This record gives sequence, structure tokens and C-alpha cells, in this order.
Amino acid sequence: MTHPRLYIPGPTEVAPDVLAAQTRPLVGHRSAEFSDLFYGIAAKLKCILQTEQNVFILTASGSGLQEAAVRNAVRPGRKILNVAAGAFGDRWQKIAVGNGCESVRVDLDWGQPVRPEDVDRHLAAGGFDAVTIVHNETSTAVMSDVAAIAELVRARYPDVLILVDAVSSAGGAPIHFDDWGLDLLLTSSQKALALPPGLAFAAASDRFLAQAAEVPHRGWYFDLVLLDKYFRDGRTTPATPAIGLLYAADCQFDRILAEGMEARWARHQACMTMTHAWAHEHGFELFAARGYESRTVTCIRNNVSIDIPAMIKHARSKGMVIGNGYGQLKNQAFRIAHMGELTEADMAELFGVLDDYLAI
Repeated sequence: MTHPRLYIPGPTEVAPDVLAAQTRPLVGHRSAEFSDLFYGIAAKLKCILQTEQNVFILTASGSGLQEAAVRNAVRPGRKILNVAAGAFGDRWQKIAVGNGCESVRVDLDWGQPVRPEDVDRHLAAGGFDAVTIVHNETSTAVMSDVAAIAELVRARYPDVLILVDAVSSAGGAPIHFDDWGLDLLLTSSQKALALPPGLAFAAASDRFLAQAAEVPHRGWYFDLVLLDKYFRDGRTTPATPAIGLLYAADCQFDRILAEGMEARWARHQACMTMTHAWAHEHGFELFAARGYESRTVTCIRNNVSIDIPAMIKHARSKGMVIGNGYGQLKNQAFRIAHMGELTEADMAELFGVLDDYLAI
């Protein structure tokens, strides 16, 4: 390795040919060459997100698309239900409030998933336009059963839009946008998709866009109705995109689809299984509630009282980067990502290094 290998939940390792793709000469973003690039990426994105509906490609972070979601989904006089079971559920609720939405916030214990009954109990009050769910809470390494939540919402609250943050799961865990009946799913480039930071991607249902058209003051940069109009008119995007990053995305999406989604999901699960086994072997407990463990990142409790910063420093000295606990979990837990381009061989190499530290 010519650089420290990243085992953190973003940014993640990027393949050399994908990095090199960014150096291609630029083209005008109103040229035929760019149009071919942009619409080609969109077609591949539909395969990755398992949708035949609408997709969006933005120069932004995942947090930008969280803002887009609330600005486009909530009509005047209506409410949004924000379920927070970790740092990124918390962020989405703060973004909703920051954009003037009437938010009903549900706080769950860190380490717990969002369950259908958590959503049902609060939507029953009525008056909601949307509910936000984090599929894979990066701060706690908990993966909620979004399919089950969506099934309940569709059956009992058919007018409520289902908005899902899949920032750290898309590309690494099974997501079936159409089959699950979702309305907006957002992700970003630098996690399981194994791209440089700077791009955000979304899938949106037809009914999401129909409701968005009724929302005044959607902004401009994140106006998904406007973005959809440009896309359908063959004008790609209203603002200048990050063309170099899109070259990288085009290259990486080809690599992802060549591997195959089922094979890619299976590789992530195999690396997860190895990580869990290593943790249990050393007496550690997993932070996530049993049965809701993330496929892409593992959060490990410091129940045996190791010096987490010292272990991180040791791993770094051997050319490997792991993560401390996020926010309130700092030094109370540590995180090992197994997402993107990492393989079982990469995980075995990391665990050898961590074994050496724990044997000291």
C-alpha cells in the first residue's frame, strides 16, 4: 500500500482506475459528450438502486439530499415525522427544522433499530406528509428493516411519503427501491459505492414528484421538480456538475455492475461475518441490537476497557485506519467498516494487526 488503507465508514478505498478516471480532459456540460456520460450513469444507477422510476445525480453530500428531501416533500400546514436512533437521524431532523418544517421527533436509544411499531404509533396522530428513516445508521452500525416499515406505512398511511437515508448502505446491502415501495432514497458517493466524496444520488417515486410540485419554496439547487424537468428535457442538470467525479462514477458503476449486485452484497456480508467473529473471539460485544447489525460497518463496544486511541494509533502505524466511536460513543466503542472495495483478505490483514496490539 502506498497510503493508509481505510477501514472507516467513509471515505472508503477507491480503486486506482476509478481515481485515474477523474483526470480525463473535461468537456462542456452542455455538450453531446457530457449528455451521453450523464444519462449513461443514470441508467446504471437505476440498476444499482433497483428502480425503474426517477433518479437524480447531484454535486453535493448526502446531507444535501436530506435537505432536498424535506424541502420537496412537506406541504404547508403538514408535518414530517423524523425518527432519530443515532447521529444521522438526528441530523435529518435538524435539517427539517432548519428548513421550517413542522417536525415531530421520535428519539430511540442508540443501538436500537427503527421498528414498524415506532412509526405506526406516531403516524396514527395524522397530519403527516412524510416520514424519514435512516436505513443504516453509520454512528451505531444498526440496519433497520426498511422493507417492513414501508409495508406498514403503505398499508395504513398510504398518503405518507417514505424517505430513506441509505448513505452507508447503498451498494453494499440489498435495497429494492421499487419492490419496497419507497418514495425517496438518498445516498452519497464515498461509502459503499467506493467513489471519492462529492456526489449524491437519489431515487424518487412518481408520487413523490407529484407531491413536490405542490410544495412552494422548494429552493432552487435542490428543487427536484426542476432537476427532473431538466433531466426529461435532455438538458442533464441546471447547474454545472463535477464532471471529473462523474467520470469516476461512470467507471465505478461499470465495475459494480460487472461484479453483480448479488455478489457485491454477498461480499459485504462475508466481511461483516468475519468482523463479528473477530470481535466475539476477543470478548467484545456488538453495539447494534441483535438481528439488526449493519452489513457495511460494525460498531464494537469497549466492554473490555481497551485503550481505543492507542489501538487506532497502532493500526495507523501499520498502514490501516479504523474509527473511534462517533459522537457520544467516542472511546466507548470503535468502528470497523467493511464496505466498498474491501475484501475478506483485507479484513484478515486488519485483524492480524489488531491481534498484535491486543496481545501486547
